[in-house]
Amino acid sequence: MYQNFLRQFTDFIFVEDTPAPSDIIFIPGNGYPQMAEQAAALWKEGAAPLLLPSGRYSTLTGRFSGVQEKQEQYPGPYETEWAFLQDVLLKNGVPEKAILREERATYTYENALRSRALTDALGLSIRRAILCCHAWHARRCLLYYQLLFPEAEILVCPSDTGINRHNWHETSEGIDLVLGEIERCGGQFHKILRDI
Repeated sequence: MYQNFLRQFTDFIFVEDTPAPSDIIFIPGNGYPQMAEQAAALWKEGAAPLLLPSGRYSTLTGRFSGVQEKQEQYPGPYETEWAFLQDVLLKNGVPEKAILREERATYTYENALRSRALTDALGLSIRRAILCCHAWHARRCLLYYQLLFPEAEILVCPSDTGINRHNWHETSEGIDLVLGEIERCGGQFHKILRDI
């Protein structure tokens, strides 16, 4: 009955692309292994030669909030999101030499900012990149990374960590996450848009 209404939110937030050969795979920091597991699978398929997990910990907690799923596979302890994501990549067959290190970012925009600073410092030319993130976080991640890599095509390859395009509107948690993302897509861009 409300499908057309819900589709407006769904299509905006839940971005998903088909992976294609790329220069790098970006993984914004978090405590879920699924994004790094997917990135490792894409790396094994030859999607990109390098992976860049990014993240220290959330500014809200001031520390790494811990592994949120699959703790038995990834027991830690981990000091940062980057250390956790690196371990997931290593345990899923990615060699250390393919993993770049960005361990200072504390929020999504900073993940993109610091990833850009690192790729520039290394002299990397990014023409196409894959972005592995939560399904419900896809639009905001894409906006930030596209802003910082305007010359690149950014392909979003999200992971389903429980809240997805088909079920987000069925639970309070899903509604809060998705509508919160919509609010942040507006609220967090005022200063950015004035500065560009």
